[in-house]
Amino acid sequence: MPRTRSQEIREQLGHPIVDCDGHLIELLPHYLEILAETAGSELADQVATGLYAGPRWLGGDGLDEAKRRDERRVKGSWWAMPTRSARDCATPLLPRLLHERMDELGIDFTILYPGLGLILPTQPDAEIRRATIRAFNRYAACTYGDYSDRMTPAAVIPMHTPEEAIDELQHAVGELGLKAISIPPGVWRPIPALHREHPDAYPDAGWLDNYGLDSAYDYDPFWAQCLELRVSVTSHGGVVSNLPWHGRSISNHMFNHIGTHAYQQSLLCKSILLGGVSQRFPDLNFGFLECGVGWACNQYADMIGHWEKRNPTALENLDPSKLDRPQFLDLIQRYGDRPFPGEPHQMSVGLLGAPIDHDELDEFAALQISNASDFRERFTRSFYFGCEADDPVSAWAFDERVNPFQARLRAMFGSDIGHWDVIEMDRVVEEVYEMVDRGTINEEDLREFTFENPVRLHGSANPSFFDGTPVESASRRMLQSNTIAPATNQDAQRASS
Repeated sequence: MPRTRSQEIREQLGHPIVDCDGHLIELLPHYLEILAETAGSELADQVATGLYAGPRWLGGDGLDEAKRRDERRVKGSWWAMPTRSARDCATPLLPRLLHERMDELGIDFTILYPGLGLILPTQPDAEIRRATIRAFNRYAACTYGDYSDRMTPAAVIPMHTPEEAIDELQHAVGELGLKAISIPPGVWRPIPALHREHPDAYPDAGWLDNYGLDSAYDYDPFWAQCLELRVSVTSHGGVVSNLPWHGRSISNHMFNHIGTHAYQQSLLCKSILLGGVSQRFPDLNFGFLECGVGWACNQYADMIGHWEKRNPTALENLDPSKLDRPQFLDLIQRYGDRPFPGEPHQMSVGLLGAPIDHDELDEFAALQISNASDFRERFTRSFYFGCEADDPVSAWAFDERVNPFQARLRAMFGSDIGHWDVIEMDRVVEEVYEMVDRGTINEEDLREFTFENPVRLHGSANPSFFDGTPVESASRRMLQSNTIAPATNQDAQRASS
């Protein structure tokens, strides 16, 4: 086959390319066979009936427009895989074919996230959820084990309770040997008071538990277990059932899809930050995938802006007890263009509220922030953001002129191969390099984006993560020196062999 532009770009670079977020598509007959072995044929048949119900997966459900409007049934996905190239359509299903094509794609190593496996942890039925996830992790380990020099699948971890999460984590990592994990960005839970009165209101009425701030459980034992097993926490959401969407259109899937990944991951990131998780576990890395980095740049700057106005000292500017009320009321009486009902003091109390203990209002306490500049370390120490190849906003992460305190957020290249928005798999690296061609990032930024940050996310937790791969020596040099070391010719030769 002719050489691709992506392949040529890779060979010109002085470092490997690591894909932090490729996708696999499960071969359902093989998966269901493993599910039957682990959970019994009856449950496997029940799951199969749902999986093969074509109209539901293609976005249809047989409802007429009136009923769809009445129930506000949201429009789902359709035609989820590219079909103009049979090779591209088949590649996410067949690891041997993907392995054969890695050089053509210009990628040295890829971490693969599931399709069906993104839906399984959102299943509210505990028996089905745990059985289907256990089967998926076995499927991933068995199917991809022979190709571990160029790819690794992420294990799916359910998060409904810390105990359930720890149990599957120990099985997937400790027993099956999987070295990357994926959690959903949250668990959709019923609102207790509403559920008691109206049990049928769930799941349409509920709340999203993001494991940190205001969580229903203490997830610290799970985070500690991740550190012990040397795995970073990566989260992958999507337009799937039992997770909130950034839109609720009954007719337009694009309206529902645009912004949803970023919306879900931004909630998780805020919860981890403001709930103090990343402060209690400073050595634990978190990867927010397929969401871009624009929302993260905004959240970083917005956090600083809010803290500057509402930290304990700044709250003195808002304290009602500091107001000269007689002067304030005199101004109201003299300059008010029309009279208002009631006594002046009633309007004052209603507008300004009563004095409150300042200690109750330090909503950033868990971050242990003493200066605005501390946010740079809090936000860049252990947070990583997966960005698709054609996303021009990725350049924002590296723009020290714009980001407060000259921060460089840890944006990472994620190919997203296997999804409908990657029409030509062999062009993803070419699309990434367009940012260099346009001058929005430079070669140093490109190394961080395609090599350093993906390696740091997983390699700082597990230094042997890339052993036995074309990335091994370059990643070890980089991690040991805490800088980016150019790959040797031997690395490049191994990557192309």
